[in-house]
Amino acid sequence: MAVSKDDVRHIAGLARVGVPEERLDGLVTELNGILKHMDALERVPNTGIAEQADAARAGMPLGADERTSVPLERPRDQFAPLMRDGFFLVPRLATHDDAGEQS
Repeated sequence: MAVSKDDVRHIAGLARVGVPEERLDGLVTELNGILKHMDALERVPNTGIAEQADAARAGMPLGADERTSVPLERPRDQFAPLMRDGFFLVPRLATHDDAGEQS
């Protein structure tokens, strides 16, 4: 299949793109070159490709989630002396509004 100047004009009209006459020959050559490459790709044997793609899509097998506790080097109360329900209580950080009031 080859592209002609009329094909390029028609496609440019559908895309609402203005193509100058002096540019038509170059576009015809470029589009025909692309189609030539597409024809070459169609001739490449591709049997078994779908099976390989499905195998790659399966991904790595997942391991079991194991919950382990990491011992701390220091007691928890040295990190933050205040705790509630197993959570650290920390002082509230200054907000953007508070930062402007410090002047």
